[in-house]
Amino acid sequence: MNIINFDLGTLILFLMVLLLIISIFGFVIRKLLGVERKKWFSYDYVNERHKKLDLSVRIIYLSLVFISSYYKFNNDNVRITWYFELWFIIIVFLVTSEMLRAFMEWKYVENKKDAVATIAEMMFMISIVFLTIKTDFFGLFNS
Repeated sequence: MNIINFDLGTLILFLMVLLLIISIFGFVIRKLLGVERKKWFSYDYVNERHKKLDLSVRIIYLSLVFISSYYKFNNDNVRITWYFELWFIIIVFLVTSEMLRAFMEWKYVENKKDAVATIAEMMFMISIVFLTIKTDFFGLFNS
């Protein structure tokens, strides 16, 4: 594992740029599909069932993060398998959460393009997260 040296200000700026890129993509894709845009920093549930299922998904993945972190920090000598790595758990959580949202939108919302926009946003966000993690933040913090 590489040791990454970073400046906190650079990290914050980098994350803000990524958030801006993801937001612009979401705005453009929803504009192209003629779908109502989502509110910032809010999570609108399609219905009560969606809310309960999403809470369950979040609890399961948070538990996996804690278990993985505990195992990793208490077993320095043992190499853990890739599916217990934090980056993999984050990506699977994002996919699961957004696919649940897309399914609920497809099943319960009148405008089916909502689900298409959600899937497109998810694929873009997953690509950005994967590239960021696997390239060590695009080499930005390597010294």
